[in-house]
Amino acid sequence: MQIAVDRFLVIVLFLVSLPATADSLFRYRALPQASGIETFGQWVRVLERHLTEDVPEGSCEETRFNRCHLQRWQAFLEAQRDRPVMEQIVAVNRYANRLPYVLDIDNYGVEDYWAIAKEFLDRGGDCEDYAITKFFSLKWLGFPVDRLRIVVLQDTNLRVPHAVLAVDMNGRHLILDNQIDQVVTDDEIVHYVPVYSINEEGWWMYAPESS
Repeated sequence: MQIAVDRFLVIVLFLVSLPATADSLFRYRALPQASGIETFGQWVRVLERHLTEDVPEGSCEETRFNRCHLQRWQAFLEAQRDRPVMEQIVAVNRYANRLPYVLDIDNYGVEDYWAIAKEFLDRGGDCEDYAITKFFSLKWLGFPVDRLRIVVLQDTNLRVPHAVLAVDMNGRHLILDNQIDQVVTDDEIVHYVPVYSINEEGWWMYAPESS
């Protein structure tokens, strides 16, 4: 499965980047990149379409999914608003994970497609679609976007690309993964190798921590 950008482009950008600071995820250093998120066309289009399409309008009486059905999603989120932060995170993870896993080629006829919440809640989706809906769910609940990152990584057990949502809780990274309902910290997972992460403000590459 291809995710977001060509691997060659990622490698080139990594070689020419000059990171200023670093944090850590899955025991790899995060290297902030000088180029903007415009590099990731799929992600930019998701952000734009989220503003115009993930809006609760239309008739809920229709059997075909439309924007009115997003009221159910937002009603779920509203019910979480006054709960403790950790309970919100767990609830958002489970809410998205109840949707079926469907490959992009079966959903949209293409190998790689990043879906907004409206599409994901209607059709299900693959790993980055779960992460995107969780991202927007926590943002709607008031989580700062600089604490949220969609992480594209390599699952070394399955030997496939994968994507999760990482939530920075004062330097402690919580991982929201469609493969498990439990929310765990990144240091509890040993088979994920991060390639890059992204949010609305920037993106990061990853390198092994110095011994």
